[in-house]
Amino acid sequence: MPSIISLKQRDAEFVRLIQFTDTHIFSDPAATFDGVDTTQSLQTVISHARKFNWPPDAILVTGDLVHDPVPAAYERLRDMLMATGQAVFCIPGNHDDPGIMHKVLQRENIMTSRAILFSDWLVLMLDTFLPRTHAGMLQQEELAFLDRQLNENRKKHVLVCLHHPPVPVGSPWMDTMGLRNPDAFFSIVDKYSHVRVILWGHIHQQFNSQHNQVKLLATPSTCVQFMPKADGYIRDNTAPGYRILKLFINGETETEVIRAG
Repeated sequence: MPSIISLKQRDAEFVRLIQFTDTHIFSDPAATFDGVDTTQSLQTVISHARKFNWPPDAILVTGDLVHDPVPAAYERLRDMLMATGQAVFCIPGNHDDPGIMHKVLQRENIMTSRAILFSDWLVLMLDTFLPRTHAGMLQQEELAFLDRQLNENRKKHVLVCLHHPPVPVGSPWMDTMGLRNPDAFFSIVDKYSHVRVILWGHIHQQFNSQHNQVKLLATPSTCVQFMPKADGYIRDNTAPGYRILKLFINGETETEVIRAG
């Protein structure tokens, strides 16, 4: 699978994307995440997107794809993503195994490519996986890839996706397991004026902020939600969600978090 994929968008004026994140699919169909059937929850979210926000130009699935990183869990997720019939791009989170993810998921419409080129936009899919921890890190190879792609695509607007938050989100327990080298990340981003949005998952809640002129966005999980600003794990009973994004030819963006319930 090539590391860079070019896609043709449906509308000449904008790219329409859907973000699903923190799907936490289990290998055992009977297993649950704090009582939530993550497979059923993801199916509900996908059905909602199909009914109200379809079709996208691509679906971005931003980490913690599975809860137990074994082939059977990825196979169950793969079946659901293949059934969408849309181009799907996946990156790993702390619950994933990148090797198994790449091997099992790359089928038909599912890709683990690192970059997506549209007519006016570049979407970068960065790997922040760090073994044996819930925190993340951009390895030197990923930082070099980010710098190279931003330099080589200066005429395109850029959306950068990763799993771990590169800034504190105001939840003390989650802020201990964010991106460990945010300074290295922003030292690259800040060199370029065409980065428009940085998008992530991991925190199981909505987050909106800004870094200079760059939008900073995080999206609720398709399953269990975490209470914002909590000192430890407290389940938030808000509904599972996803994010839709419109990326316009002039670099402007529109985005909304949708709750499927």
